[in-house]
Amino acid sequence: MKKGEIYEGIIEEVLFPNKGQVRVDGKVITVKNGVPGQKVRFQVNKIRKGRAEGRLLEVVERSELECEPACKHFGDCGGCTYQSLPYQAQLSLKEQQVKRLLDQVVDSYLFEGIKESPSPYGYRNKMEFSFGDEIKDGPLALGMHKRGSFYDIVTVEECQIADKDFGRILKETLSFFGETGISFYHKMQHRGYLRHLLVRKAAKTGEILVDLVTTTQTELLEGQILDRWKERLLSLKLDGALTGILHTYNDSLADVVQNDRTDVLYGRDYFYEELLGLRFRITPFSFFQTNSLGAEVLYETARSYIGDTKEQVIFDLYSGTGTIAQMLAPVAKKVIGVEIVEEAVEAAKNNAKENGLTNCEFIAGDVLKILDTIEERPDFIVLDPPRDGIHPKALKKIIDYGVERMLYISCKPTSLARDLEILKENGYQLEQACCVDMFPWSANVETVALLSQSHRLKGNVD
Repeated sequence: MKKGEIYEGIIEEVLFPNKGQVRVDGKVITVKNGVPGQKVRFQVNKIRKGRAEGRLLEVVERSELECEPACKHFGDCGGCTYQSLPYQAQLSLKEQQVKRLLDQVVDSYLFEGIKESPSPYGYRNKMEFSFGDEIKDGPLALGMHKRGSFYDIVTVEECQIADKDFGRILKETLSFFGETGISFYHKMQHRGYLRHLLVRKAAKTGEILVDLVTTTQTELLEGQILDRWKERLLSLKLDGALTGILHTYNDSLADVVQNDRTDVLYGRDYFYEELLGLRFRITPFSFFQTNSLGAEVLYETARSYIGDTKEQVIFDLYSGTGTIAQMLAPVAKKVIGVEIVEEAVEAAKNNAKENGLTNCEFIAGDVLKILDTIEERPDFIVLDPPRDGIHPKALKKIIDYGVERMLYISCKPTSLARDLEILKENGYQLEQACCVDMFPWSANVETVALLSQSHRLKGNVD
């Protein structure tokens, strides 16, 4: 087997997140973006330490599991992985992937399967659309990156995982700027104006925030153009209510949505969402779960795992905007949240105040460093780290507290499995775990895991 050679084979299984396993001449090659049972043609593009990876060229024969995708953009758009799998088949696949990872680390625990998203379609409350072109020097496009491409953009006005209002706003924005002839930002040349369109909408309140992200390479008559764009948006018939239209400047060389400065063109620079009876004020760049209804399932699951925390001090590490901390505050003595993003910490403080919670404290800083400065000792620890998991040195400090139980919420089960190895070596055992499908049609899944010190465990079940 050599790099560049083309083969055909059957995807026998898919490992997390989307690593299809194809066997050719007794060797296993990883081919991404396929589903079990597909016969695929692929080109070997990497061979390293005896492991081969292939780039999917064509699906030669469909799997018996597959159905017609609901989204017309699927295949071109890189936003979804499993649009051709029925929803129940996706759930089963993710459940198997997570259990396989956990079983490799833990011998005995209660696995409670996977909970589905209340709304498999239209569930996303935030989308970051990119300006560009679908082909070089083609007409202006606004949407998602084409699968496997750093440059090409697919206009996704009928995206099925976003609220219908997102498509209406996208379509009107694209139409307007297409008429003006204003250029998009060319990443290689570092010139151009239009970069991203950020849209957020609350599932419960229906409030909508729209943010146009551009460079400071100001186009002629910028103010007049933005006023006209704003009026076009305000004239739209939407299911929700526009509460804010913003303009953010971003001169970063990286292809990210960054806030150098934000001007309010209309309304306010925040909106409100509600979860489990609590109210949250959300700004354009503050972290909030992208599936509001799914977040309620996730947090209800977490709350049921935690159980009685009366008179306990809880550490909520990697706390984001303090959602989990505020869910636990009514049943705890005190909750201390630690989060490295200062904007998120300020949002958490404001939200706790609006919800009348006086026993929450939020600290801005790196968990690794902040733990050395907190005088209180926790009775219970909640961990909700970023995708890469917990820094080993931070995990060591967390373990040294010696709490009887801790809850780990993970958006990347491979990181969870890696951290579980270290926790197990230090006397903690996985007691029970459950998956929550927060991201239908994608390869991602959330996992909630309750850990206890080994000496407390009795009669766990596989």
